[in-house]
Amino acid sequence: MRLITRFELAAKNITELRGLHKEVFNALARSEPLSLERANALASLENIENELASRAPCP
Repeated sequence: MRLITRFELAAKNITELRGLHKEVFNALARSEPLSLERANALASLENIENELASRAPCP
């Protein structure tokens, strides 16, 4: 899996981000420990979650 950057995520809507989150989460679950694929999945997941959090409505 390649790293997904915040720049790429900025162009996606919430529905696309949630779908991508699911895909990356599943890729993370399938990855081997200490592999580059796992590191990229973890970083991508963090980027997706940060992007989703930045779009959440403020109370």
